[in-house]
Amino acid sequence: MSNQDPAARRSTLRAEALRVADDVLFPAAADVDRTGVVPPSHWRALADAGLYGIAAPVEAGGPGLEFGEVTEILEVLVSGCLSTAFTWLQHHGVVISLSRTPNRSLRDELLEPTVAGRLRAGVAYAGVVPTPPRMTANRTHDGWVFTGHAPFVSGWGVVDLLQISARDAETDDVIAAILPTAELPTAVRASPVELAAAAATSTVSLQADGLVVPDARVVSRVTIDEFFANQNVGVRLNGTLPFGLVRRCTALLDVAGRAPAARRLRERADEARVVLDSAMDDATALLAARADAARLALDAVAALVAARGGEALLRGSDAERLFREASFILVAASRPELKDLLVRRFAGEPDSR
Repeated sequence: MSNQDPAARRSTLRAEALRVADDVLFPAAADVDRTGVVPPSHWRALADAGLYGIAAPVEAGGPGLEFGEVTEILEVLVSGCLSTAFTWLQHHGVVISLSRTPNRSLRDELLEPTVAGRLRAGVAYAGVVPTPPRMTANRTHDGWVFTGHAPFVSGWGVVDLLQISARDAETDDVIAAILPTAELPTAVRASPVELAAAAATSTVSLQADGLVVPDARVVSRVTIDEFFANQNVGVRLNGTLPFGLVRRCTALLDVAGRAPAARRLRERADEARVVLDSAMDDATALLAARADAARLALDAVAALVAARGGEALLRGSDAERLFREASFILVAASRPELKDLLVRRFAGEPDSR
């Protein structure tokens, strides 16, 4: 695929995403939900299709996709299997970090195999979001010591690399390091989190007690203001989750003979997506658009449940699983502002702006 011209390569990646979602992920989604395990063949299929490197720029060996092309592929994969796609989605943040890092040695070591999908990556940055932070870093003569808590870390036991972030206890800068999970010491303890939906994301709560991080593993250091300024991209990437669910619900509504309802939901999704994309430079407007997208996902799955009737109450049916996954989408990658917006929308209250 790397020998194709850029336009052909982009077209191939989109076609591969559709194929993997519809032919590999969705047929197995019920079993993944039932067993709580993503089969290794899913990760191989994503790597073979070239989908681990979609966020990488051309100079880093990536396809140089436009941002909208990346989000479309994310939506498509989410429509196949939420557990697989959500775990895989975390990988792209690490690819972006490696492609931009001033740490040339770390980039040379990890970027190419990460783009190719030979190394799978996850992230643990939620510990730096609240104030005071849950995860702090103290400087040593040749590195850092991380101490604290990172809730909801996905891909445990699946990913080869973990990008973990902490706030410098003195400056409040955000320090991010990439560590091989196989080499994590006993200073890191993982406690499984039992989820009602997307349990196959292998999510844990991570506790670091004096985790030694050498300077050689640090991928970035930014001010706390820079960190939050860059969070809009992450909000938009996580904003693909509702649209992926809408894609699957509308496809199933078509099968159920409810084409007009499916068409209207697709129209609403197109409108919501435009609003989300246009709000990329406005954090407040972006969160409002993200809340609207989450509500649309609930509308879509509620329409599917109504269309399926009693079948939707059967454990393991597509409608039952997707309804639970809609609750996951409401909560995943959330923050207090988004929670408040969602509560107000569901309660019928006006936004507090």
